[in-house]
Formats: sequence, structure tokens, C-alpha cells
Amino acid sequence: MPLVLNEEQRLLKDTAKDFLNKTVPVEALRQLRDSKDALGYKAEHWQNMSELGWASMIIPEAYDGLDFSFLGLGAVLEESGRTLAASPLFASVVLGASAIIIGGNETQKATLLPQIASGNLRFALALDESAHHNPDDINCTATATETGYKLNGSKTFVLDGHSADQLIVVARSQPQGSGRDGLSLFIVDASTAGIERKRHYMLDSRNAASIQFNDVHVSREALLGDAGHGWSILDNVLDRGRICLAAEMLGGALECFERTVSYLKERDQFGVKIGTFQALQHRAAIMFTELELAKSVVLDGLSAIDENRTDLAQLASLAKARLNDVFELVTNEAVQMHGGIGVTDELDIGLFLKRSRVANQIFGNSSFHRDRYASLCGY
Repeated sequence: MPLVLNEEQRLLKDTAKDFLNKTVPVEALRQLRDSKDALGYKAEHWQNMSELGWASMIIPEAYDGLDFSFLGLGAVLEESGRTLAASPLFASVVLGASAIIIGGNETQKATLLPQIASGNLRFALALDESAHHNPDDINCTATATETGYKLNGSKTFVLDGHSADQLIVVARSQPQGSGRDGLSLFIVDASTAGIERKRHYMLDSRNAASIQFNDVHVSREALLGDAGHGWSILDNVLDRGRICLAAEMLGGALECFERTVSYLKERDQFGVKIGTFQALQHRAAIMFTELELAKSVVLDGLSAIDENRTDLAQLASLAKARLNDVFELVTNEAVQMHGGIGVTDELDIGLFLKRSRVANQIFGNSSFHRDRYASLCGY
């Protein structure tokens, strides 16, 4: 398919851009950071986003959703990356809603998806257990009981985990299993007895938490999909997350590049604009070509989700690795071209640099995805 947005998707993107620039600009992130806001985002902003239909965009119409496509959601995420907008959109919709759509039974879908679509129910995916993304290295256990399961273990770097109403917990329900075998997913109320949550203030001023599960009892109805066969659900959810995160990173990289080019046209040195220096022009040209390639990769990845293509996993790793590298390149160059002011808190460029470093680690850095891409291609 053509790697361009249709008219409806372009209109959605323009609407998102207008809303975010007026309501959730970069300055909003500064205010959240400086005030140590307990929620980590403004509840009224999230309600406004939900009223615009963002929370229901990928949810089927049968469950009060718009079923508008991931290409549309990706356009919104790209614009949110331009303003570094903090919201539960990624954790609740991209990850939470996707897990229920892919693996949930009819009761779970009918009960939970309409609440996510309205913005009234927030989810978080409790997956990783170490400093590095390793989705099949799970030691959190789910022991069968007479009425359900008992969860024990710990999770780290749970996005929006401190404020989520519900958690999707990845645990090993078959002790004899290893790696991808024997994993199960559970929908757990975050207020359940035995759950301890500790919020971490991240480098990029966004939200993550460490969560401890101590004999947390859940019913059989909490199981998402079949016991011991949760990997197929999780793998698909993570690939959706990687592509959507790449879309957000693309927005951040584009904004950083455009601000840098504007600065090159304004800054005088030796009596001339520094944008006339050939060396800086060449470096800007390299960034431009890398960004154009990144746009195509992200659009193809989003299209692969909508079309349920067989190459989704490869495109997810390609998109995430590509945007990891491009976002890092552009933010590095932005700091270099702005000079010393680039790393001061006075200028927004440093905030984009910090976001690039954190986003790089979410759901796999470039080394992880190059290795995964090679393996998926049979090498």
C-alpha cells in the first residue's frame, strides 16, 4: 500500500497537532516535573484526549470504540512526541487494550474495553524483571490454587505502573517451563492485597514503577488467554508497542530537527548565519535523509498492524532499531549545533535528548532488535 496517510488520517493528525500545541506543549512536561505531580500527567488532559476519541481509536465498534486503525493512532502518537506529551495513551491503549483485544474472552472484552475507550480505566503492562528488556526471562510465578492463582515476584520499569487501575502481569504458570514456554498473562486489579508499587522519577520526567507481588490471589477469570500459552499474545502486543513507540520517537526527532534547522538560520557567528557553513549543511542533510527513511519504516509498520501481515515482527524490530538510532543521532546533533545552551534547562532540546535515551531502552534497544531481526530472518 502507499506509505502515505489518507485524508481522514491527515485531518486527525492536524487536529492532534492543534490540540497538543495549545493544551499540552513541552512546557506542560516541565510543570509536571517541577511540581513532582503525583499522577505524572494532567487528568483533565487525558479526559480531553479521550473525548477526542484517542482512547477508543483501536477498539472495535462493538465495544464502544472507533476502530479507526493504528495508522491513525500512529499519527496522534507522532504529534504527541513533538510536544513530549505525558499521558496513559501508550500504556492503556496501545498495550492494555491490545492485550485484551488479542487474548481476551468475550466477557473480558465487553467488560473492560468500553471503560478503556471512555478513558475511565487505565492499564499497565508488568513485564520486565531486570535492567534490560528480556521478555521471556520471567521468574514471577503464578501458582494454581483452588480458586485461581497466587502471584509472587517483582517487576521493574512498568510504564505508568504507579497510577494504573489494572495491571496485565506476565508470570510463569508452569514451573517446568522455560523461556517462552509456560508463560501466562493475568488481569489484576492494582489495589489487590499483596501488591506494592514504587514510583520512579525517570530521566525524561515520565512515569515508571517497580511492582512487588507478595502472595497476590487472583481468580481464574483473571487469566488472559490459555494458561501457559501467553507468549503468542505477549509477542503481538509488544510488536504493536514497539511500532507505536517508534511513531512517537519519530515525532520527537522531527521536532528536534526542525528546531535545529531554525536555529541554524538565526544564529550569527563570524558575521554570518551558521546555517551557511557547509559542514553543518552536510550534517543537516544526513539527518534529513535518515528521518525520511524513518517515516517510511514507521508507516509500513503501522500498516502491517492494520493488515495483520506476517512480517509484523520483522517490521517491529526494524522500526524500533531504526528510530532508536535516528532519535539519538538527531538529539546529539541538535545539542552540538546549539552549542552549550543545548544542554541547559532553559532550552527544550535537552528534554528531547533525555526522552530519546529513555525511549531507546523501552521494549528493546538497537542491539536487541538487530539480533531479533536477524533471528527472524533465519540468520
